[in-house]
Parts: sequence; C-alpha cells; structure tokens
Amino acid sequence: MATKKSTTKTKQEPKEPVIQEQPGLILKEKYLKEVVPALIKRFSYKNIMEVPRVQKVVVSRGVGEAVSNPKALENAVDELQLITGQKPLITKAKKSIASFKLRTGMKIGCLVTLRGQRMYDFLAKLINVALPRIRDFKGVSPRGFDGRGNYNLGLREQLIFPEISYDKIDKVRGMNVTIVTNAQTDEEARALLELLGIPFRS
Repeated sequence: MATKKSTTKTKQEPKEPVIQEQPGLILKEKYLKEVVPALIKRFSYKNIMEVPRVQKVVVSRGVGEAVSNPKALENAVDELQLITGQKPLITKAKKSIASFKLRTGMKIGCLVTLRGQRMYDFLAKLINVALPRIRDFKGVSPRGFDGRGNYNLGLREQLIFPEISYDKIDKVRGMNVTIVTNAQTDEEARALLELLGIPFRS
C-alpha cells in the first residue's frame, strides 16, 4: 500500500527587514572610526579632546530682491527648508541704504544653523550628491578658510540639491555654506574636512 507523502510545509522564518543606514550616520561613524585616528597620527594630539571636529554648519542666502518682491524671499525660505530639513530664520537689514531703497529691519535673507545629526546629514548630501552635480566640477577652492579654522563655500545654484525641481523654482539662486570647526589652524581644519570627504582643488 502506497504511503501518502506529507504535504505539511515547513514554516519559514520571517525575513528581517533590511535597514539602510543613513548617509549622515555613516559620515558620523567615519569621523569617529577613521578621521579621529588619522588626525591624532598626523598632528600628534595627546588628548582625544584636542582632535578637531565640525561644530555646526550655517547655510545662508541673501535675497536683495525681497525689498521689492516679498515672494522671492518666501520662495528662498521654502527651498532652504527643503534642502536642510530645518525651518530657516529670516535675516533683516542692520542699516538703511537709500540707493538700494533699503531700510533698517527689512527682511533681506534667511539662514539655517545645523548641528548634530542634521549637520552630518547635510554634509553627507553635500559631499556625495550636490558637489558632484556641479558642471565641470574639479573640487572646491582651498582659499575659503578664514584663519580661524572655519571654511566658507559659495554655491551658485540650488539645483544641485536633489530636493529642488527645476520646474518649481522661480529663479536660480545660490547660497553660502559655512562649516564651523573647533580646529586651531586652517591646516588642521582642511585635514579634517578632506578626511570627511570634501574634495579640495589641488
């Protein structure tokens, strides 16, 4: 007599969801595991607290046309919020300039100050996505240091950021990115930023 084959299926273990680590978290981990040891070796720091780090990133935009077109400032603010993930502060004129029809207290720009994880998220996006999208990009200028370990980078257009759609912008506008570090010298600051992945022109 033929025996029946068992039709009972073995229960499969549910697959664990694949969690993709955020670029900002990867960059932060890179700083701790790779950048810190490399800087200690290069500059012979005796204490880990001496190792330079990025303290904050300030992204700002001046919108001079806001004097006659308030909508321009509104658009600039919306774009900066999309790019940074944080609501910008409105900057106001500190003095009056008659030739530009500018009065003290007029709204003429916006800025965002990024710290912590949002700072790393923005830097990772800047390094891995935005800068490579600049036409004929050959690296950023090494002349942007201010003598106190901080670096200033001017970007000519917002379209290099993936959140910005060409069809939805009213005008091509740039922005300034200031990377504030606690490095004691520009040499140390540049070494820090290079190790994080910022490409400087030779």
